[in-house]
Amino acid sequence: MPAARIRIAAIVVLLLVAVIPVRAAEPLQSVPQLDLSRHAGLWHEIAHLPSHFQRGCASDITVQYTLRPDDLIGVRNTCRDADGELLQAQGVARPVAGSPGRLQVRFAPDWLAWLPLVWADYLVVALDPGYQWAMVGTPDRDYLWILSRSPGMERARYDDLTARARAMGFAPEDLVLAAPVYGPAPAEPEPAP
Repeated sequence: MPAARIRIAAIVVLLLVAVIPVRAAEPLQSVPQLDLSRHAGLWHEIAHLPSHFQRGCASDITVQYTLRPDDLIGVRNTCRDADGELLQAQGVARPVAGSPGRLQVRFAPDWLAWLPLVWADYLVVALDPGYQWAMVGTPDRDYLWILSRSPGMERARYDDLTARARAMGFAPEDLVLAAPVYGPAPAEPEPAP
């Protein structure tokens, strides 16, 4: 009887291992609805996957979305470097027709806006109904940001979002924590005897 249970457990593990890469290969889905007027405003970055354009950021990482009369969304990323100097990048975003949770973002100058290469796809992949937290990623799953309206996040919420990120095919173990996460840390597993 124990040998049969071991075989069943081994089969279940093999099936799970086989399913995980297939799930990660599925196209990343954005949230089905995004009210840009509610999404506008200041967001604090809680964590991000490492990116070359954020390598100088040491603290106080924020993004400000501003609705513009030309149907574009102003994007201002700010942070402080290790010396406390304020760094910022200005860009614009545009909604993608038929995909409410998908935006294309550009930080290149306006005169390059006609080039498709300068626009990057950003998907809001998880969103609080009250617009108090959001998770934004790229279709290739190379970039991920966990955002909050407040400059910190409860541990339970953070753990829930990292579990969701893993299920979507991201690597949350590589996240760089950029803001405080409050609450008890997850229990350490007991060492094997």
